[in-house]
Amino acid sequence: MPIQFPPALRPGQRVAIVSPARKISAAELAPAIATLQGWGLEVVLGETIAGDYHQFAGDDDLRRRDFQQQLDAPGIRAILCARGGYGTARIVDGLDFSRFARQPKWVAGFSDITVLNSHLLALGHASIHGVMPVLFHQTGGEAALESLRRALFGEAALPIAAPAHPLNRPGTATGELVGGNLSLLHTITGTASQASFAGRILFLEDLDEYLYHIDRMMLHLHRSGQLAGLAGLVVGHFSQMRDNAIPFGSAAEETINAYAQLYDFPVGYGFPVGHEADNRALVVGQMARLVVGAAGAQLAIA
Repeated sequence: MPIQFPPALRPGQRVAIVSPARKISAAELAPAIATLQGWGLEVVLGETIAGDYHQFAGDDDLRRRDFQQQLDAPGIRAILCARGGYGTARIVDGLDFSRFARQPKWVAGFSDITVLNSHLLALGHASIHGVMPVLFHQTGGEAALESLRRALFGEAALPIAAPAHPLNRPGTATGELVGGNLSLLHTITGTASQASFAGRILFLEDLDEYLYHIDRMMLHLHRSGQLAGLAGLVVGHFSQMRDNAIPFGSAAEETINAYAQLYDFPVGYGFPVGHEADNRALVVGQMARLVVGAAGAQLAIA
């Protein structure tokens, strides 16, 4: 089915910040709110900002109701997820996207928000995998923030480059972008939130996982047939990986490579996507072109 893209934002429009996962305070968002206002946007804070239920930004019902309210509100033109953590998968089945489908709007976030990125793609809608408000002003994140602004306002995305990497597999691929956090892609396999990888360029990133978990999740993607029809693979940040006292024996990228070698699509490692300051925005569902060569790799809008 053709992917539906929300209208680009314009100055003067309203955007909502909500937290479908971990809790966060309004004070933590103050710098991001100022930035969004500097872009000419009016910012509305959802009920989940300052919500507090154990580690969550309110209980499941509050987080679902808050997100649903922003989905349905005609005056809200984009929903920015304040932060990740854990919890989005607990509420996604209770969301009704029927009004959203009649008036699509941008939904942006990454990490745990991969659930929404994938769910929307499965419904035929594009969304943004990009830096979240709590992380807007990390040192070294200037290009990431600018890439998010360009995506929201409909400006052409700049090509994203990665240096040469010993595990790269040369080649060229064209396809719609799909992917995000490996742990969440693994979690939603077999659910209504699973989007097809077939014929698409998959991008992966993760944080704070044991190295054997990376193998377990990649093995599952392989055994479930999700890697078989890929057009290409983009590997981003695998940050703060952990290991056991008896080492697993391979780094995250080496583990991914062990499964990628079973196929013949091009693979580019070291892209600035994931849990580092330089986390470039990718529009999930957008047609892109991956070129991997001796000098490195580049991902650009097709």
